Amino acid sequence: MKFFDQTKKYSVGSLELVVFICGAVVMVFELAGSRVLAPYLGTSIYIWTSLIGVILGSLSVGYWLGGKLADKKSEIWYLSLIILLAAAAIGITVIIKDKVLIFFPISTTNWQWISSLISLILFAPASILLGMVSPYALKLQLKDLAVSGRTAGSLYAISTVGSIVGTFFAGFYLIPHLGNTQILFLLAVILILTSIFVAPKSLIKTKIALLLFLVFFWCLTGLIRNITYQRLGFLDLDTQYNRIWIYQGVDLATGRPVINLATDKMFAQSVRFLDSDELVAEYAKYYRLAKHFNPKIEKSLMLGGGGYSYPQDYLKNFPLATIDVVEIDPKVTALARTYFGLEDNPRLKIYHEDGRLFLNQAEEKYDVIFGDVFNSFAAVPYQLATQEAIKREYEILNDGGVVIINIASALAGDHGRFLQAEYITYQSVFPQVYLLPVQAPQDSQQLQNIILVALKSNDLPSWQSTDPELNGYLQHLWVEPIADNLPVLVDNYAPVEYYQRSLFTNKD
Repeated sequence: MKFFDQTKKYSVGSLELVVFICGAVVMVFELAGSRVLAPYLGTSIYIWTSLIGVILGSLSVGYWLGGKLADKKSEIWYLSLIILLAAAAIGITVIIKDKVLIFFPISTTNWQWISSLISLILFAPASILLGMVSPYALKLQLKDLAVSGRTAGSLYAISTVGSIVGTFFAGFYLIPHLGNTQILFLLAVILILTSIFVAPKSLIKTKIALLLFLVFFWCLTGLIRNITYQRLGFLDLDTQYNRIWIYQGVDLATGRPVINLATDKMFAQSVRFLDSDELVAEYAKYYRLAKHFNPKIEKSLMLGGGGYSYPQDYLKNFPLATIDVVEIDPKVTALARTYFGLEDNPRLKIYHEDGRLFLNQAEEKYDVIFGDVFNSFAAVPYQLATQEAIKREYEILNDGGVVIINIASALAGDHGRFLQAEYITYQSVFPQVYLLPVQAPQDSQQLQNIILVALKSNDLPSWQSTDPELNGYLQHLWVEPIADNLPVLVDNYAPVEYYQRSLFTNKD
């Protein structure tokens, strides 16, 4: 490989490698950025829109600045400096990201603007600098105006190929195996090495010092992460699908020690007592109503595994029945085995795939379908909330079967819009649909867990039970009307995230 001639305004080696690397870095940076934002802002379409929009806008600014600077001073060491500054900007992002995210509250009516502002602070500086690379490299590469179009097309094609490679490499390898902090450090180190390659003699002491600092800080963060879990019981890791926090705490209702699994800072998706196998989450106990609505349970399906708290409770309470659990993230299952007491059981079968894909292809028949699936915050994946998905649930249920799902919502008002839409969507498929608010059975405005029960039967159920526990749950039946002014959710139009966004906005 040829190196750059420091005595000329243009390279005698290949600038293609530089634009390839920087193109790859841009896409890895963007995908890692989604993991940086996820625990604090979620993974909704609003967040992706803000992130992609800010990075594209920043790249556009970078293209303009890079071209303008190249016309004034097209010297190779300037390109090296631009890449070095991009590395420094990514390093700064690593250092400030959590502080910035904690500083901005999410309970605001300006959700879109807050997510855009955070994306601007964290990702715009590096993106602008990375955007400057291609036009600056083009000016250095351009020697003959007769082939200027070919030269420009080649460099931008190579940059795009780099972005494609970066996308696949990040999605298929880096994110499933490295945390977002480690990925960002890696990008900064790669850019410093690229800067050295571009101009080995220029600012070499500064480059080496920055490189050593980043490597030291990278090692330090790993050490701090290990110490944090050992001393404070906190673990922060990335999987192919989520950024996950595992942390110990105390159950507020009982004062007993618990371990939590969370994908955001608002809610713990799974909770387990450290001193027993009792269910902690009150809403999870409502799944036990399955035997009230369908006493002859032999085979059940649960969409969403998480910490597998309820599947373990199910196996204990139905010693002759089986349960299939669909959990999209195999790393979550592995964490459940390590921290939540999940053990192999011949009556438990686990499928690692998307819940909708499983429903579409399912051939088995079930007596009960349980649902507890969230992307982040209270966001139910839209593909599991539509009429088409619910029809598949109906089709794979045995006669007399029941669906019991957990929804985080209010019953009325703007905070209840998703619940209202989902309720009428289930009504469009099932002959009977009921709601049981868990925490505040008389308050239609409170955000809480709401259990939706759909029956594949025309026989009216009893709302009394000889089992005192189940009878207490049944008394939470909501008997007031539910607003029906929203359209049924279908695959073609399911504004689930728009409805659920209102859960975290303040309405005066």
